[in-house]
Amino acid sequence: MFRLSKAAEYSIRGLLQLTIMEGKGPQDIDAISKAQDVPKAYLSKLFQQLAKKGFIKSARGPVGGFVLSKSPLDITVLEVVEAMEGPVFMNVCLIREGYCNRDTTCPVHDVWGEAQKGFLDVLKSCNFSELAKSGKRKAAKEVVVE
Repeated sequence: MFRLSKAAEYSIRGLLQLTIMEGKGPQDIDAISKAQDVPKAYLSKLFQQLAKKGFIKSARGPVGGFVLSKSPLDITVLEVVEAMEGPVFMNVCLIREGYCNRDTTCPVHDVWGEAQKGFLDVLKSCNFSELAKSGKRKAAKEVVVE
């Protein structure tokens, strides 16, 4: 089964919470952890990595916390996944031409290539601003009681 790591999933959720709270000052790791149901200790480690990779900044002190270091419009899901996991490949034969000795003769190679392109295109086209808007729409639907 193809599956994202917990590191990628939790990083996405943490960045999503920062996007939701954008403009409201630095966000405390406890609040982010609770809002996104991510273990605090693990999120702290992930945020260190995300800070090193330029996605977020931290501020120390009594009103410290974390903020995005660039616009959520400019952060894609693909960037975060690759920052946490490295390049994404549907199969090893797609790592580079010639990596698999059957890549020119195997009919499944083309299927993997198409699947990978579609998958990466979706992740690349989705930014955190769109995710936050989608989350607000979904939350509004949950509140409506019939």
